[in-house]
Amino acid sequence: MSGSNSLLTATVEHLSRFAPFDSMAAEDLLWLAQHLSLVYYHNGEVLLAPSEGVSERVLIIKQGRVVGESGEAGAWLELHEGEAFPIGAVLSNRPVVSTFRAQGDVFAYVLGAEDFRRLLERSLPFSRFCTERIANLLDQSQRSLQGVYAASSNERQSLHSPLSSLARRAPVTCLPETMLGEALQTIQAQKISAIVIADEAQHPLGVFSVRDLIGRVILPGLSLTTPIRAVMTPDPMTLPPSAHAFEAALLMAQHGFRHVLMAEEGRVTGVISEKDLFSLQRVGVTQISAAIRSATRLEDLRTFAEDIRQLGHNMLAQGVGSEQLTQIISTLNDLLTQRVITLECGQDCPYRFCWLAFGSEGRLEQTLSTDQDNGLIFILPAGEDLETVRARLLALSERINKALDACGFPLCKGQVMASNPRWCLTLDEWKSTFAHWIDSGDPEALLNASIFFDIRPLFGVDALATELRAWLADYVQAAPRFLHQMAVNALRNRPPLGLIRDFVVTSASGEHPATLDLKLNGTTPFVDAARIFALAIGSSASGTAARLRAAAAPLNIPSVEVEAWISSFFFLQLLRLRRQHEESLAGETLDNHIDPDRLNDLDRRILKESFRQARKLQSRLAMDYQA
Repeated sequence: MSGSNSLLTATVEHLSRFAPFDSMAAEDLLWLAQHLSLVYYHNGEVLLAPSEGVSERVLIIKQGRVVGESGEAGAWLELHEGEAFPIGAVLSNRPVVSTFRAQGDVFAYVLGAEDFRRLLERSLPFSRFCTERIANLLDQSQRSLQGVYAASSNERQSLHSPLSSLARRAPVTCLPETMLGEALQTIQAQKISAIVIADEAQHPLGVFSVRDLIGRVILPGLSLTTPIRAVMTPDPMTLPPSAHAFEAALLMAQHGFRHVLMAEEGRVTGVISEKDLFSLQRVGVTQISAAIRSATRLEDLRTFAEDIRQLGHNMLAQGVGSEQLTQIISTLNDLLTQRVITLECGQDCPYRFCWLAFGSEGRLEQTLSTDQDNGLIFILPAGEDLETVRARLLALSERINKALDACGFPLCKGQVMASNPRWCLTLDEWKSTFAHWIDSGDPEALLNASIFFDIRPLFGVDALATELRAWLADYVQAAPRFLHQMAVNALRNRPPLGLIRDFVVTSASGEHPATLDLKLNGTTPFVDAARIFALAIGSSASGTAARLRAAAAPLNIPSVEVEAWISSFFFLQLLRLRRQHEESLAGETLDNHIDPDRLNDLDRRILKESFRQARKLQSRLAMDYQA
């Protein structure tokens, strides 16, 4: 950029007030200032438009306001001082999808596409921001949140940490023929809680822990000369050192493990204990899961359900990410539901069935406040009357639904529960029900699709749910009209972005005045689009993030766009969790409403960008399905 040194200095100082320029090295920021030109746009003038073809420049607003317009939707995006655009179009070497128009007088810095790419190579902070913009801002928000709790948790590690960062020592191993007494001496001498049994090549064969001693050695009266292989837990599950801590937490919760092995190229490299994983977090995932598995009374399960919610509060306060947190909460809720069903069924239930989870539970995306969405598939025994069998299973389901309600999972107001005869069906009846929805495509069918198409087996004969899901995937792919109708229905729910104000909030006279509904208008657009993409490609993925990632290659969606959508979705989930955490502490009813004026500047910016990403995702949906 031509001009005096004072002009360059002023440009550098101005840019350094905004992300990502505030993180760039001084020499890179100066280089940028030298390669910018300043352009004036009058009110109503178009800065960029799809008709121009492949985007050849990036603009940074110096002064004024720019709106993005998209077809019949009209103006949907507002950009202000310090914001750069269209980064995605230039990165993808494509035209912009919106028309950008000046609102009043606008001055903008202009950077050519070639200089933009050179800057990506020069500056790592700039490159990371452009390719992982939402994730970058979200990381800043997470660090800010953790800072609030630094006084009490500055020594704690995030569950997003790699397992390799938690390993404190090399694994202690022994051969399978090692005598029990010798192995116990090693455990005592090394002050460890478990020893790994491995072959000469260090391939793990089993684990023996101190907790196994009473049940497997002392009570059976085994000799200390017994080979360790006779009492070990064989075929241990392993994770690579690069796996995240929350993956080990899920394994511990799902299987009741207290130790998870790290292995690389088949060789054991470390042992992660529950203490390693959670002593820094001061939470007890495996204690809760073990207690749930051994519960014999509904009263105990009520207590453990509250423990799950308290665990969620603690982990949220410590800065655990929403993706990990919702999976852990959902996994523990699964265990509790499974135990409720086991207790209510008793030991002699005469019928084979599969308990189904729908909605957020079906996607493993439950927050701190969730109700029941469930159903049941059953097998009709030969020679028995259908309605008689259904009546007996409905009575069982009613007991289960009431027990879950007592544990803090409210009965579904829409009656989407296994105790409703509409959702207690044989496999053929379920197929007929789904076929009717897909073939009719009426409003009720589209509403049901948003709930029942997120389906996951929770208890019983999983093969019934597997067969239903496979049949459903094939049936939907043969019905493109239904996917079009789902897309049209999904696009009726627009993210609450405004032009006069940043956000469109509910009216002052509503039930939740001057607030945003983070579920209905925030996460739901991502969930709905991901569901449609998954159905379109026949994906078996159930979670929103997994569905979006699975759709990237088959639908030719750039991975950078998909990751921006996913980061936005999880930020909205994080805001929901944080709001529910605050409401719980205040003794208020948990909901999904938030007053954007109470957010700090950083979170307001990320919220605004997250809604923009939702709009972009919906634009993709509209383009793919001509909706």
